[in-house]
Amino acid sequence: MAKRCHLTMFSGLRQMTSFEIRFTKEAVKDIEKLTPKLKTKLRSILLNVIAADPFVGKKLIGDLTGFYSYRLTYKDRIIYSIDITSQIVYIHRTKTHYGQ
Repeated sequence: MAKRCHLTMFSGLRQMTSFEIRFTKEAVKDIEKLTPKLKTKLRSILLNVIAADPFVGKKLIGDLTGFYSYRLTYKDRIIYSIDITSQIVYIHRTKTHYGQ
């Protein structure tokens, strides 16, 4: 299971959302590499889209069965998993196209 990682920019993600957002260490490293504009876009997607309805993303298959994908940029995707019981979305990657 992913460790709980917090970023100052993403504090308060639980506010007015039905799912809590948590980040893996890999996701934190990815986020640190994003431009300020993409960080803002990511925050907006997490707050307004994924936290509200995590099933909106594309359900992945094959090696990534159990994960979902949501487009951040043309080449970058947000890869995440959902713990329905705890109502937590784990963000695994944010600067990749399915693990590349």
